[in-house]
Amino acid sequence: PNNRGGDSKTSMKELLATVLSAGLDVAVTPGNMNVSVSHARFAKKLTGKEDVIVVEFGEGEPGDIQRMSQMLKPDYAIVTGLAPNHLDHYPDIKAVADDLLTICGFVDPQKLFFSGTSQMLANHIPTGTLTYETSGALGWRASKIKVEVDKTTFELQKNGETVRVSTGLLGMHQVAPVSLVVGLAIELGGSVKDVEAAIQKTAPYDHRMQPRQLHGAWIIDDTYNGNLEGMQAGLRYLADIEARRKWYVTPGLVDQGVETESVHIKLGNSIATTNPDIVVLMKNSVTNTIKEAMTNSGFSGDLRIEDKPLNFYKNIDQLIVAGDVVLMQNDWTDNYS
Repeated sequence: PNNRGGDSKTSMKELLATVLSAGLDVAVTPGNMNVSVSHARFAKKLTGKEDVIVVEFGEGEPGDIQRMSQMLKPDYAIVTGLAPNHLDHYPDIKAVADDLLTICGFVDPQKLFFSGTSQMLANHIPTGTLTYETSGALGWRASKIKVEVDKTTFELQKNGETVRVSTGLLGMHQVAPVSLVVGLAIELGGSVKDVEAAIQKTAPYDHRMQPRQLHGAWIIDDTYNGNLEGMQAGLRYLADIEARRKWYVTPGLVDQGVETESVHIKLGNSIATTNPDIVVLMKNSVTNTIKEAMTNSGFSGDLRIEDKPLNFYKNIDQLIVAGDVVLMQNDWTDNYS
C-alpha cells in the first residue's frame, strides 16, 4: 500500500513481478486493479500453483487497508510512501497515515518494509520495523550509483556477494526499491546471476519516468505522477543528468484538499532548486502559487505559462533541439482552466 498517487506502488508491483519471475511462478494484479472488487476478479483467475502473488492495495477512504488486509492476509507488505491525496475522504494526512499503518496488525515486522526515502512517511514509521533506503536494504549496501538519462546503475554487496544492477528505471530514488526487491528475490531463493539478468529487464511503467527519444532529444514521460514526493524525485533526476537544455513541464497537482497551497509552494521551491533552463506551467488554478514560490526561491531560468496545453504537446517537436531533456510530470486534462 501507499498514498503516493499512481506511480510508486504500481512501479513497485511491476518491479517485484519482473525480478521474482526469474525463478518463481508469480501472479500480479494488472494495471490499477487495486480495490476489493478488482482483487476478487483477479483471484478468480488464479490457479493455486503460484509461488508468489503480488497485490496492490489502493486506499481511498478510512478503513480500506484494514479491510483488504483482513481479506487477503499478506505474508509480506511494502509501504511505499505517503502523500496528501484523497483528502476529500480523509480529514487530514495523519488519517491517511493511520489507515496505511493498519497493515502492521497483519504482517510480521520482519516482513514489513517502509520506504525510508519518503519524507512524509518518516514520522509515521513504527519503531523496530524495516526500511529500504538509497543506501540499500535487507543488509545489502548500495555503492557506485550512476544516474544516466535512460538508465540507472549501481552495485549491491552483502556477505562477500556482489549484485551488479543495471535498470531502465530512472533516477536516484529507484535505488531504494530496487535494492529491496533484489534482497527479497535472493531471500526467496534466487541466484545472483538470475537476479542480475532479471533486473536488466526492468523498465518504467507507462507514463512513469518513461523515456523516449525525439529528434535527438529525450522526452521523460512522468505524466501519471500525481504526488509531491514523486515529482520531487523526478526533479532530482533532472538535476542529476546531463543535457544541452533541461525542460520541466507540469500543470501541478490535483486532489490535494486543504494541502493544495502548501504542496504547490513546496513544488515551486523544488523547481527553483533544480533550476531547469526552461519551465512550462500549464495554466490553471495553482499556477500563480507555483510561480510565486519559484520566484521567491530564486528561479533564474525561462518561465513560460501555457494556456493551450494540447497545442504545446502537439508541437513540442518544433520547440526542442538535439541534446534537450524534457521532463513532463502529471496530467491535468480535466482541470485546465
